[in-house]
Amino acid sequence: MLSRVADSLYWMSRYIERTDSTLRTLTINHLSAQDNPKEFTWGPLLRIFSNMEEQDIIAIERNGRQVLQYMVLSRDNPNSVSNLVIQARENARAVQDNITKELWQCLNEFYHVVRDQRLKQALQYDDPATVLDTLIRQCMLYYGTTDITMFRGEGLCFMNLGKYLERAIQSADILDIKFSDLSYDLDKTTDTTYWKHLLKSVSGYALYLKRYRSGFEARNVVDQVLFNNDFPRSILYSINQLHRSFNGLKNDQNTEGYSKVDFLIGKLRSKLQYSNVDSVSRIGLHHYLTEITTDIYAIGNTLNQHYFAYS
Repeated sequence: MLSRVADSLYWMSRYIERTDSTLRTLTINHLSAQDNPKEFTWGPLLRIFSNMEEQDIIAIERNGRQVLQYMVLSRDNPNSVSNLVIQARENARAVQDNITKELWQCLNEFYHVVRDQRLKQALQYDDPATVLDTLIRQCMLYYGTTDITMFRGEGLCFMNLGKYLERAIQSADILDIKFSDLSYDLDKTTDTTYWKHLLKSVSGYALYLKRYRSGFEARNVVDQVLFNNDFPRSILYSINQLHRSFNGLKNDQNTEGYSKVDFLIGKLRSKLQYSNVDSVSRIGLHHYLTEITTDIYAIGNTLNQHYFAYS
């Protein structure tokens, strides 16, 4: 497979995964704002998903409608849903011969949905949750179409690399930002609503209730998001799937590049597999998450150098 084709498939998948994570977090934050409108702030979300300066964040962090407009439709925000979908579609358009007709139609439809002028009015005057749910369904349509129609070959391997690399980054960032409010203290108690919203932002609330019977505790939340391999948005699950997808690229060509990326993935996998909440607590949660994200970015950079021909 040509490196430019692999690159486009990889980034198409990363952009859609980022879109899905952004939309889910926006939805949960909107619902949180309705529960506590006077004290709620959109600041943590803006710090994760935008490149805004701190003074700009402070200026709009209490205005939910303005934040939603910026995060969903703003042309000035490179991580807005609109811009992410446009970037995903552009990458798909460049490699139409390597994806199915159904997948292209799915992304093209998503593009037209976010470009529809009625979306701006709906976000401003209608129920934002309904608008966000409609966009999330477009992401679900993409995932289902990919799973049902894409050939199990190199192309899907590169798409999965982008998907799970991005997912691991998003889960780590969300955990980092939410625990920063608690000074990364794993023994600190807070309102159960706080944990409920954090888990829902990574679609982990239902599984948490089934897995952890002792109630909402910071340590259990960390355990699920970092180490629960039954949870499809945990960092360990994402890295295991990353490893599995990368194994599908093994061949007699580019053995040097394969060995370097495989080593980095294996190293990170081992770090996660042989860690637990107690060891994370001793190291410090923020320090541990920083190490994890640094390792994930190193994997991405090495992929760029050896598979996508970036200098």
